Amino acid sequence: MAARATLHCLTGCAIGEVLGMVIGTALGWGNLPTMILAIALAFVFGYSLTLRGVLAAGVDFRTAFRVALAADTLSIAVMELIDNGVIALWPSAMDATLADALFWGALAASLAIAFVVTTPVNRWMIGRDKGHAVVHQYHH
Repeated sequence: MAARATLHCLTGCAIGEVLGMVIGTALGWGNLPTMILAIALAFVFGYSLTLRGVLAAGVDFRTAFRVALAADTLSIAVMELIDNGVIALWPSAMDATLADALFWGALAASLAIAFVVTTPVNRWMIGRDKGHAVVHQYHH
């Protein structure tokens, strides 16, 4: 269950990260604004994926939003911290462009590392009936 929850989180984070990096890079933004956009979009897409599922269960938006915040905030935050930390520390990764294999390789590696680190966090939360354990009560 923890691995599935982390994969769910990774999906939203990856969509937001890639979209943010593509937009920031295409617009010629510097590293900091691009990273801020990517992180913001990772949270937006991460929460959106959970909202979609909870809303489909017939829950009102306000409750669904609270469930998404409770279920995903720590998971997304850890994933983003690890993902962006790896990118920031990877030599030349911050200067790579969309056409560079380094850009895509470093991004893929950083997301994989973030998955490995975040899975135990989600397992810990699920074991305490928090995180995605809360979301599962809305799935049929």
